[in-house]
Amino acid sequence: MNIFILAQTGGLGDVARTTAETFGFNLWLFLSQVISFTIVALALRRFAYKPILTVLEQRRQKIAEGLLNAEKIKQQLADAEKRYQEILSNANAAAQKMIDEARESASHVAERKQQEAVAMAEQIVAKAHEATEIERERTMTQLKRELGRLVVDTTAKVTGKVLDSNDQRRLQEEAARQIAA
Repeated sequence: MNIFILAQTGGLGDVARTTAETFGFNLWLFLSQVISFTIVALALRRFAYKPILTVLEQRRQKIAEGLLNAEKIKQQLADAEKRYQEILSNANAAAQKMIDEARESASHVAERKQQEAVAMAEQIVAKAHEATEIERERTMTQLKRELGRLVVDTTAKVTGKVLDSNDQRRLQEEAARQIAA
């Protein structure tokens, strides 16, 4: 109620001025501090906050890209394994077919011809197994080389540093060991 009476009599301004003087409030000093704070806040926003956010966004994108590459590598490895199984299955089916045909024709020929046909079929099977093994080794070598290259590329992208030849060789060897296991 006293404030209402003071406002009507014009005393409210005097009370505010007295209170400000009691606490040492200076309007010009206060305004200059507000302006200084605003200038510093805007400068920090422009020169510190925005560049940091830009760097963080770039890091996030590199990490996302690295994860995408890792998924792609897993898919390629699964596809290669599937192709390997198909090749092995086809080779075994072809070898079995050759064995069956050799046995069928051998039953129509004399004992000596039968033994020759069986021996030939076994050689074909051995060659098919050798060819399958060679193809598997070649495929695994290509997979190891490609996986090593992809691991090196992904590591370089995620870490953001250029890998020297020792780092590349070490990463490729680790990837090859993991595939072999």
